[in-house]
Amino acid sequence: METQTLALAQELDFSMWGLFAQSTLTVKFVMLVLLLASFWSWAIIIQKHIVFARARREAAKFDAAFWSGEPLDELFDKIGPEADGRAQAVFVSGMTEWRRSHRTDGGLIPGAQSRIDRSMDVAIAKEGESLEKGLPFLATVGSTAPFVGLFGTVWGIMHAFIGIAQSQNTNLAVVAPGIAEALLATGLGLLAAIPAVVFYNKLSADSDRILRGYESFADEFATILSRQLDS
Repeated sequence: METQTLALAQELDFSMWGLFAQSTLTVKFVMLVLLLASFWSWAIIIQKHIVFARARREAAKFDAAFWSGEPLDELFDKIGPEADGRAQAVFVSGMTEWRRSHRTDGGLIPGAQSRIDRSMDVAIAKEGESLEKGLPFLATVGSTAPFVGLFGTVWGIMHAFIGIAQSQNTNLAVVAPGIAEALLATGLGLLAAIPAVVFYNKLSADSDRILRGYESFADEFATILSRQLDS
């Protein structure tokens, strides 16, 4: 009996593909969902690292130009109404409202300061929405993937027990495949969830840091314009 059990166990394929192929349709669907979520999460992670790195370079380049001493009107004319970077977009929104607040006789329309502040706040909000796009998906994967994997585990174990009852045999060759495929579903759930949680926290912190930089610039720019309004 032991020799027969050992021979059956050696014939089983315990590779990931083998476990997937011999699993039930429900467990296969769970595994495919988790693999898709994992690939999508990594695509978002890589894309966000590229976007954030570009945003930091753009902000550093624009800060150097802004504080170079060049007149703001000349800098605005050089950039144009269509900004190439996120930091430039905040500056362009403020300068556009600044110019719109001038009457034809050179005077300022009342309430210019508040309109300029609101214009830059709207620009920052739009850039923040763009920077954080995709992060909610990482949070969703991080919070739900373990439970999806657990569902696959429970279903796989239930299927294994049904197989034991039908075959009336509790040897390793009967029990092992169902348990193994169940544990594989749990492993895939953790494989999708752990990177999603780790990088969601990191990317959220990076996004907040970039947005705080835009808000600091908007405050400094508003202060400069306020001095010109008072003078």
